[in-house]
Amino acid sequence: MPFPPYIARAITRFLGKPDVLDRVDRLHFADSGHGFDTFGLSPDFVGMGDAVVSPLYEKYFRVRSHGAENIPRTGPGIVASNHSGTLPFDGMMLWADVLRNSDPPRIPRPIADYFVPSLPIIGTLFARCGMVGGSRGNARALLEAGELLMIFPEGTPGISKPFSERYKVQEWRMGHCELAIRHRAPVIPVGIVGPEEQMPQIAAIPFPGPIPYLPIPATLVPLPVRYHIYYGDPVRLDTEYDPSDADDPDAVREAALKVKARVQALLDKGLEEREGIFR
Repeated sequence: MPFPPYIARAITRFLGKPDVLDRVDRLHFADSGHGFDTFGLSPDFVGMGDAVVSPLYEKYFRVRSHGAENIPRTGPGIVASNHSGTLPFDGMMLWADVLRNSDPPRIPRPIADYFVPSLPIIGTLFARCGMVGGSRGNARALLEAGELLMIFPEGTPGISKPFSERYKVQEWRMGHCELAIRHRAPVIPVGIVGPEEQMPQIAAIPFPGPIPYLPIPATLVPLPVRYHIYYGDPVRLDTEYDPSDADDPDAVREAALKVKARVQALLDKGLEEREGIFR
């Protein structure tokens, strides 16, 4: 662990506004008996992450949230979103948006690609804020505990796609729908408009290390685009499929295409409604 929870709480108190501190105090999590849950989440680190991300969320990307009433108040759920932007600022903004727009505040549990938990220091800090490695067992345990998962079915290819493919949903992995059907959890489709223009990528170099590629962006830092996050109506796969259908690849593929179409529709709506990249 980079530093103990009391240091994280001190940072939160130094950086955080009253609303951040209020969210920390109202967070519910399954304490394993030593201030962390089974996967290493700590409310003190969640608060620190909230406080650190707050200037980006409020002042730089000026996030606007649409349809947040579709976030379930309680119980298991899967937030499934498009992924873009060369660097995963969209994941940070969606994490912060769910935290701010759920009542009581819910900690979305990002399901990360295989290489993220192995990143030195960053992997541990992300875990303290709720991230878990993308194994089926981890996702199953969280859903059975009534947690809210945050999944980007495009994975790393989503943030590395060329600028010419912006806002076109790429290959859509199916695992989130298998989980939703098996555990009877709603899928909340999300379309995020803005990050495609934040850091246009001109090349991606394969990298023989913990990350799959080295991005070559057109800008050194993200541009201050405005983020628009659209939450769609929950997709209740549990009313269309039996839990046994989770073992049927055709049924899971069909369900995944439905969610993908909902996400694309939200992106199309967002692009039509926005007045400009920075507005």
